[in-house]
Amino acid sequence: MPIITLPDGSKKVFENSVTILEIAQSIGSGLAKATIAGKVNDVLVDATIPITKDSKVVIITSKDKEGIEIIRHSFAHLIGHAVKQIYSDIKMAIGPVIEDGFYYDIFSEYRFNPEDLIKIEDRINKLIKKNYDVEILQVSKEEAFKTFKERDETFKLRIIEEIPEESLINLYKHEEYIDMCRGPHVPNTRHLRHFKLLKLSGSYWRGNSENESLQRIYGTAWAKEKELNDYLTRIEEAEKRDHRKLGKKHSLFHIQEESPGMIFWHPNGWTIYQVLEKYIREILKKHNYLEIKTPQAVDKSLWEKSGHWEKFREDMFTTASENRTYAIKPMNCPCHIQVFNQGLKSYKDLPIRLAEFGSCHRNEPSGALHGLMRVRNFTQDDAHIFCTEEQIQEEVSTFIELVFEVYRTFGFDEIIIKLSTRPEKRVGSEEIWDKSEEALTKALVNKNLLWELQPGEGAFYGPKIEFSLKDCLNRIWQCGTIQVDFSMPIRLDATYIDIDNEKRNPVMLHRAILGSFERFIGILIEQYEAKFPIWLAPYQIILLSITDRNIEKCLKFNELINNYGYRSRVDIRNEKIGYKIREATLERIPLIAVIGDKEEDIDSVALRALDGRNLGIFNLPNLYKLMDKLIEKKGRKE
Repeated sequence: MPIITLPDGSKKVFENSVTILEIAQSIGSGLAKATIAGKVNDVLVDATIPITKDSKVVIITSKDKEGIEIIRHSFAHLIGHAVKQIYSDIKMAIGPVIEDGFYYDIFSEYRFNPEDLIKIEDRINKLIKKNYDVEILQVSKEEAFKTFKERDETFKLRIIEEIPEESLINLYKHEEYIDMCRGPHVPNTRHLRHFKLLKLSGSYWRGNSENESLQRIYGTAWAKEKELNDYLTRIEEAEKRDHRKLGKKHSLFHIQEESPGMIFWHPNGWTIYQVLEKYIREILKKHNYLEIKTPQAVDKSLWEKSGHWEKFREDMFTTASENRTYAIKPMNCPCHIQVFNQGLKSYKDLPIRLAEFGSCHRNEPSGALHGLMRVRNFTQDDAHIFCTEEQIQEEVSTFIELVFEVYRTFGFDEIIIKLSTRPEKRVGSEEIWDKSEEALTKALVNKNLLWELQPGEGAFYGPKIEFSLKDCLNRIWQCGTIQVDFSMPIRLDATYIDIDNEKRNPVMLHRAILGSFERFIGILIEQYEAKFPIWLAPYQIILLSITDRNIEKCLKFNELINNYGYRSRVDIRNEKIGYKIREATLERIPLIAVIGDKEEDIDSVALRALDGRNLGIFNLPNLYKLMDKLIEKKGRKE
């Protein structure tokens, strides 16, 4: 007679074993109809698994986060059900849930194309309309192996071989199709309605390029049709804003095969980069950072001593000279300690804040490279603060304020904060980790900020606070970070003289605001859809001549505006003014200044905004005042 305790504390007693579905039915038929799965003593289980002993039970529906993930996972199985019915010689690999969707990796000699996605989607729709029950069978490893051997499912057999002998394996039966999964899954396909297959891509078994080549089908699924439509709209908008497309269209940057994962900046893109760098440099100066520059290639012995060689060796580019091996630096921190170590430091000198726009290289897998968002060569807005334990709170607190100030400058007002604590593989004593985590926790609590704990996600040398942005499409981008590190200063012999004239190791705070210039510019391109605020725009204003008579005035004003410090250019082609305005608008130049005979007579321009608004007639002094005002606002919303 299991006693079931529900979330509200109420209890239900059943004479025999009971399932989640039966518990839901005892509460109400509406809940039973909505039930997808359940939690038994905090463990997710299928809705049809018998509960035989006293348990705490939570019923899961599509309104729950776990519920929508189960729906997505079940849709992955439906891909298998559908493709097995349509195509021959198909072998299923793995089909996990991912953020906002799911995918399935499939082995087939036949190469899928976009028309196949339509065909598979149509077959899935026919299957789910049957409203068939999804059966779960718990079998031995031997029986599971026999099942998939009969079906010639090579990849499933490989997975089974890795499972311990005594384990029970869950098989999910979708009519004639059988898949293997940890589960849980929906009890009936009536829960599977609102989905879309999105795209095809290539992959490799176990992510290893030396293994078989697979084909990956991506999809998304939601509890309600409106949620699906809203997501598809966001996807469409994201494609429009894809920084790779806009980068090419507006000649910002390019990447080519001869230098994969490394950026060729064009004049327009490099202008944005330089403006961004200038802004961050001003912020650093305002907050008393000292800018330095350190070498690109450093003997591997330093990386061995810092601990990076053991952990990141596979991600490092190396070179050799005169029987010595050098690593092209993947990060800046060990080099910054070398600068700190030059000369005797006193507690009176601390904190010392060393900043560098450090060019780093990491040997990212080619399949992971993605425009500006994932590159092999990037520049960090990196800095390291050397301080005493007593100074940690103030330094972290000040940095949090700095991060908020910078992000709001670009129009990002919603900032998500997470605290990542000690990972399984780490350096340093438990006492050091306790102190580090306590310091960051205290700083967040003292600032009265909302934050989320991420257990086990810290760096190998210390815990960290991560700062993420939410963009106009509600996508989350993790950018800034601050990490407390007691260990590396010890490993690399960084010391200062304390008040008692004794040598002590400083605490090292690793911090970045943007993360990397490349990735942050990629985020900005998509956030603004390349319609940059005037302070960031490659060209801030363009002067258009109406007739050839106005060319000289255009050129004169252009010279004056550029000499004043703005980025200006002209369009004096023999084209109609409407065509020129359209071209300038497509180029996304914030201000469009037209000069005809009337404007020339009064030594002024007729000014238009990028959005088409007529701003009026401006002489140069008033134009400068307007531009100064717009530039001062930067990208802030208010």
